Amino acid sequence: MDDSQPPLDLAGPTDGDTTLTLADYAQTAYLEYALSVVKGRALPDVSDGQKPVQRRILYSMSRMGLGFGGTNGTVGAKPVKSARVVGDVLGRFHPHSDQAAYDALVRMAQDFSQRYPLVDGQGNFGSRDGDGAAAMRYTEARLARITSLLLDEIDEGTVDFIPNYDGSTEEPRLLPARLPFTLLNGASGIAVGLATEIPSHNLREIADACVALIKSNGKLSEEELFALVPGPDYPGGAQIISSASDIADAYRTGRGSLKVRARWKIEDLARGQWQLVVNELPPGVSTQKVLEEIEEITNPKVKAGKKALSADQTQLKAAMLSVLDVVRDESSKDAAVRLVFEPKTSRISQDEFVTTLLAQTSLETSSSINLTMVGIDGKPTQKSLRQMLNEWIAFREITVERRSRHRLDKVQDRIHILEGRQLVLLNIDEVIAIIRAAEDPKAALIARFNLSERQAEDILEIRLRQLARLEAIKIEQELAGLRDEQKKLEDILSSPATLRRLLVKEIEADAKTFEDPRRTLIQAEKRAVAEVKVVDEPVTVIVSQKGWVRAQKGWASEKAAGNGGTAPEYSFKSGDTLYGAFECRSVDTLLVFGSAKDKSVRVYTVPVASLPGARGDGQPVTTLIELDAGTHVTHFFAGPVGACLLLANTGGYGFMATIENMMSRQRGGKAFIDVGEGEQLCRPSLVGGASGAEPMPAATHVACASTGGRILTFDITELKSLPKGGRGLTLIDLEAKDTLAGAAAYTRSVRIDGIGRGGKERDETLEIRTLNNARGSRARKGKAADLGFKPASIVRVL
Repeated sequence: MDDSQPPLDLAGPTDGDTTLTLADYAQTAYLEYALSVVKGRALPDVSDGQKPVQRRILYSMSRMGLGFGGTNGTVGAKPVKSARVVGDVLGRFHPHSDQAAYDALVRMAQDFSQRYPLVDGQGNFGSRDGDGAAAMRYTEARLARITSLLLDEIDEGTVDFIPNYDGSTEEPRLLPARLPFTLLNGASGIAVGLATEIPSHNLREIADACVALIKSNGKLSEEELFALVPGPDYPGGAQIISSASDIADAYRTGRGSLKVRARWKIEDLARGQWQLVVNELPPGVSTQKVLEEIEEITNPKVKAGKKALSADQTQLKAAMLSVLDVVRDESSKDAAVRLVFEPKTSRISQDEFVTTLLAQTSLETSSSINLTMVGIDGKPTQKSLRQMLNEWIAFREITVERRSRHRLDKVQDRIHILEGRQLVLLNIDEVIAIIRAAEDPKAALIARFNLSERQAEDILEIRLRQLARLEAIKIEQELAGLRDEQKKLEDILSSPATLRRLLVKEIEADAKTFEDPRRTLIQAEKRAVAEVKVVDEPVTVIVSQKGWVRAQKGWASEKAAGNGGTAPEYSFKSGDTLYGAFECRSVDTLLVFGSAKDKSVRVYTVPVASLPGARGDGQPVTTLIELDAGTHVTHFFAGPVGACLLLANTGGYGFMATIENMMSRQRGGKAFIDVGEGEQLCRPSLVGGASGAEPMPAATHVACASTGGRILTFDITELKSLPKGGRGLTLIDLEAKDTLAGAAAYTRSVRIDGIGRGGKERDETLEIRTLNNARGSRARKGKAADLGFKPASIVRVL
């Protein structure tokens, strides 16, 4: 016997039309894999809100008899070992990892993960601090009572059944959900190229929204809809501080981010002392996480590649230790969350204490919304709140219609059987005689009484005790009830209005049974921002050409006046020189301008208070910002937020903007100035609004100097302010191959710096009389100036 394998033939078919390239095959295979992950694992279905593994667990537990029964559905089954449930799920429906199935089961039992837990777990099912559940051989589980809304109608023809993975049995494609569980419990998942983050909601609010949409035939206004569903209702409570418009935008688009903060109370202690107790946390936040964050702040570690703590770490540590004395976790079985914070002293402002904690920890955080799911058409898409509710209502209409038709078929079959029995009871003696005498009683009964085979078969199987006179009365009563039910069912199936009324009635009944109060408070508040107290005092920000910065107390010009008018001299590292000394205040801002990349210039913000002192050479500004890759620092300016700057680029364009317009909270700054291909930002020039011992007056004109030696001056009113940035207007009409050396706002004089013969640095100050000779309108060519050197930059003198 030859066990050798034949060589693999990789040659494609001879017909060119059916040839499949490796790229096409890989694309097709990956697409199939992606769709399998999206629809088979990661995303919930809008119809029942369940992922496939959750649906299989619930159906398997229902088959095992682990649901609630009794006349009112209030009698629960005895729990069984979770391992038994997982084994049944894996063996029949879900041939994957046992741990994956158990993790899904555990999540459905956690009241801090799901707003309405679907599994009633007994034993250790984990904690919100991240503690894992006990092994499946130790825990026990049964279905929660609310799962009746998912499973009660499953045997009433409401949904399609499909073969399981090996064809040995069948499983439901969907569960006949009587409420939109996609919104009630939410979902979280990551697929291939798609992700979902659906928050949980309050059952009564969602039910009311469904009822209103059904009654209005889908014409409910957005304002009315958002009034019924004001926002998510998280399992752990907390408070949503985003505005109603932000919540509405997230619901309208299916994507957004909400600001959520913890809820707390102040407990008064003896001798005027007090403590802050947090009893509700935002979603995804645990007491352990908050404790770890505070430990990291109060005992910071030196970052990788650094020799000491950064200024931010030191400042944050000092701010936290100045208000916080002790924090401890007092959570227990009686209090799921109890996080106690004791202030350094009772004299600390409670508002300041709370703001510091909210700003520096996860007690205030963001919760994303991404309403992506598998729609009623089977396609994974991002939907709005209205679309989700409308699709679920459409699914529920189909479900009730199928249930009614299934019930009608059973009612009609029962009526058919009872009509045959009724006929037999009227002729009981003759029927008995036929049965005793005929060789084929079934055929004889059909021929004599015009019965159907179904009726004849039933009569032959009937018990003698059912031939009593009392039975005839019962049959008449049952027939009357069944015919009434038949009329109602036929009315439901023939009248859309009747169907909608039934939907409303059932939704309201289910909501009344399972409703509970809202847990999450929705109240708009301003986001907590930690304000570091900075002494407002005059400082001089010293910046070198290579980007080393430091702040010296006092204003340089005042020191020079006290020193006989001698200008101060600053020391720098070898090969470095002064870029500029900016007189401002410690509460002001240093702007750092990067080089152009992708036709834009980023502006970075550094608080003057965070700059190192004047001793030594200072600190590289690149350690205070996150410079965009492939760029370098080019220019600087420090001053108050109201200071206005003239921003020009080498292409001859420019505009005005304030420091406040360019500020950003991000260390990565923000793109603010647009430039053309190959263009760069010229040195920014002060227009007005700066501080200092002798603040510059507001500029009245603009002077432009090109590298070709042309100068143009014009009235500053011809320029525009662009608060959101951009490229601006044409300042000077440049000749081909000529570029703008710089533009400076001025009142009386400017200084032009450049390079003369032999590479020697040259400069020349132009007074107002000379500048007036170059006066014109904006965007003109200007006049040629005999400077004797090539201009490189222009700065304001007065």
